[in-house]
Amino acid sequence: MGIVRNMSNSKPEKLNPDEMDAQAEKFARIFKALSNPNRLKILLEFARCPVGNGNLTTSVDQMENCQQEFAKVLGLAPSTISHHFKELRQVGLITVRREGKTLFVQVDTQVLDSIKSLF
Repeated sequence: MGIVRNMSNSKPEKLNPDEMDAQAEKFARIFKALSNPNRLKILLEFARCPVGNGNLTTSVDQMENCQQEFAKVLGLAPSTISHHFKELRQVGLITVRREGKTLFVQVDTQVLDSIKSLF
């Protein structure tokens, strides 16, 4: 049996049992959503999906893409993409907004930062 040690200079914030349970439940739902390969691909594809004039997005702040683009890139039906967006939205990984018949999706960077803080 090994010893696990936090190598950071900062001390982790102590949570009371109720907060710890809530955090554990939140992250369990997030990781469960990401355990589906297609949902993980969708999240990862934000960095590569062409937008507007064909440029590739590289900044998380600029990652708004249409579900039709994801359907083309991933080879899935738009209705399947819509289902995966719903799952990712429910766990807070993405936000979704509509403009007419077009659906735009954006990664919630605060949730990604909270995931990073676990490690």
